[in-house]
Amino acid sequence: MAEDKKKKVIVPIGPYHPLLEEPEFFALYCDGEKVVDVDWQAGYNHRAIEKLSEAKHWDQVTFLVERICGICSTSHPFAYCNAVEDLLGASVPERARYIRCIIGELERIHSHLLWVGLAGHFLGYNTVFMWAWKYREPVLDMFEIITGNRNHYAMFKIGGVRRNIEEEDMPALRRVLKGLKVQLEMLTHAVLDDPVLGARLKGVGVLTKEHIKNFGAVGPVARASGIGGDIRKDDPYAAYPMLDFKVITAEHGDVFDKAVVRLLEMFESIKIIEQSLDAIEGKGGDIQTEIRDIPPGEGIGRHEAPRGECFHYIKSDGTNRPVRHKIRAPSYTNIPTFKASCIGQMIPDVAIILAGVDPCYCCTERVAVYDAGNKKKQMYDFSRLVEMSRQKTEKIKKEI
Repeated sequence: MAEDKKKKVIVPIGPYHPLLEEPEFFALYCDGEKVVDVDWQAGYNHRAIEKLSEAKHWDQVTFLVERICGICSTSHPFAYCNAVEDLLGASVPERARYIRCIIGELERIHSHLLWVGLAGHFLGYNTVFMWAWKYREPVLDMFEIITGNRNHYAMFKIGGVRRNIEEEDMPALRRVLKGLKVQLEMLTHAVLDDPVLGARLKGVGVLTKEHIKNFGAVGPVARASGIGGDIRKDDPYAAYPMLDFKVITAEHGDVFDKAVVRLLEMFESIKIIEQSLDAIEGKGGDIQTEIRDIPPGEGIGRHEAPRGECFHYIKSDGTNRPVRHKIRAPSYTNIPTFKASCIGQMIPDVAIILAGVDPCYCCTERVAVYDAGNKKKQMYDFSRLVEMSRQKTEKIKKEI
């Protein structure tokens, strides 16, 4: 295949491109307008979050992982706290469990609305872009009412949540949810009933059930292909076992069905939030369990983030910071599906196919060096990395 690639026209997408909100590079190998192969070059956004975590106090790590991603900034603290609580065997107060669900589902709504708007923008349908982002604003207002922030909410802590939802704020939250349902119904019908969008998205970038299993894809990407995996149901946590909601699936696995799943999931999120508010309104209760020490041990935490399963592993040696922290975001398994969905498609369709998985590159980036000769990992200190960076810069200068 390497020789065949040399004979093909290469169309680059990235590392800076209107499609990509973060730097990443895709090389499309094309035969005319048809894509016959795709290569992906990562590494532009690696920030060493896992290594930084090892130098932070257990409580500080919640703020660190919140900054892995600006869109799903509560997904990583959710999974991280689940992991530490798994190590501890600690229980979280019931009120805190409901508040966690409220924050998690508000984030799902805002993330899906952001994706729908950007998808419309990529297709040249800027009316959808403006509608979706306008309807997203009240969701961010709800975050501000509850947490004081429109992003990076700083709500999670090991053993519970940092702030309560006050009784006087609940009527405002319910009003926003009531208005949001009307707006989402209009937006959903506008998108799903539009013949132009149907013609543009149906049958494009299809992922079969077999593809999903082979790549280990998760979240809306998998559910759009009829695989109903959802951590909230499969491995219940927080207050999800006490809440009534459906896992939305579709059957065709194309970009259109990915939009269907995300649009319909937002209605389920509203149901979850309303049930959670019903459960805590007019009732007291603690919002956190006091945690003083983290004993030696290991723990895993999972959360159904807007893009799919977010997984955290932590290891403790009994000190006041993790000795190992491993993070796997959903995009890590979803992005490689382009090998199945893009090959055989036309160049104009590839941009929306790549966007269809709702990729988050800063969640995904990681670096590992393996010495094949000695069959072991290669380790570099900071000074060596700086030296290598300077050498690479000088090489690029000469090539330019």
